[in-house]
Amino acid sequence: MRLSTKGRYAVTAMMDIALHEKQGPVTLAEISQCQGISLSYLEQLFAKLRKKGLVEGVRGPGGGYRLAKPSSQISVADIILSVDEKLDMTKCGGKGNCSNGERCLTHQLWFDLSCKLYKFLSGIKLDQYTNRPEINELVRKQDAQYGRFLNRPHLAA
Repeated sequence: MRLSTKGRYAVTAMMDIALHEKQGPVTLAEISQCQGISLSYLEQLFAKLRKKGLVEGVRGPGGGYRLAKPSSQISVADIILSVDEKLDMTKCGGKGNCSNGERCLTHQLWFDLSCKLYKFLSGIKLDQYTNRPEINELVRKQDAQYGRFLNRPHLAA
């Protein structure tokens, strides 16, 4: 199994927003700069994340994106599935018609792996990582490196 950049980038961007939720809405430009993700790619991902109710846009000066619900209620699986990433390891999409209309020899193996992977990723909530000291130290370094929130002096501290 290989998680594509779509799923990886969506999780990274959502983590970035969750880590900065106390500072207010986060712009896609800020995420792009700090996380090294193309702005146009983020725009595509956020259209899907917004449609699935994981983020909401805030218009006007100081606008950007914020989480649509608490980080404790957003799982990694929610994020990955919202950007059309598959967590299905079977070659038949779980239908059981992988070998001339019948199940292949390894169908149950890949189906079981898919179930375990989904269960694992749905059990990981954003707040489990945003509360880790090493993650918070990394984000402080990134923010300082890129001068993040300097254009919002009341939030820079």
